[in-house]
Amino acid sequence: MIFEETKLEGVFVIIPERKNDERGFFARVFDEKIFEEKGLNCKIKQCNISFNKTKGTIRGIHFQKKPYQEAKFVRCIKGSIFVIIIDLRKESKTFLEKINLELSSSMYNLLYVPEGMGLGIQTLEDDSELFYQMTQIYAPKFGSGILWNDPFFNIKWPLDISEISKKDKMWKTFDSKKFNLTENKSE
Repeated sequence: MIFEETKLEGVFVIIPERKNDERGFFARVFDEKIFEEKGLNCKIKQCNISFNKTKGTIRGIHFQKKPYQEAKFVRCIKGSIFVIIIDLRKESKTFLEKINLELSSSMYNLLYVPEGMGLGIQTLEDDSELFYQMTQIYAPKFGSGILWNDPFFNIKWPLDISEISKKDKMWKTFDSKKFNLTENKSE
């Protein structure tokens, strides 16, 4: 596995090293020992699939607050997606910085996103599917989000929006002075 660190502290793109033969290829995408050596949380507690029917669908920007913050392993297993990640850790050197990148089923790469990050996606193809592995269980009272079109972050989504949930339209505008990852209720 090749770990490419992004400009956001602790966020990695993981590229499988393929062993090809006449059958196709084999590649490792997870090794607890290697992840631990790199100081990454790899204690998986929950796995989820997100299937998205329509190109242009937005999910996010979501995160969980303490004590249910979660690291995530994210892989696109069908189609392709645009990913936005925002560093929400006040103690981080990259606090409030963001990155975007693309994941697709044909690339076989995955993301490691540590605790304290907001994550959002937009599908770039119909019938796109994601597989998430999380280091924490989902706790609705600790779930929160950032408005998809928040002027503070000025995210440039690549496509017109075809679908977005009512909940994702209802997040409050971001205020860095009031922002707190330790509140135990939804904003």
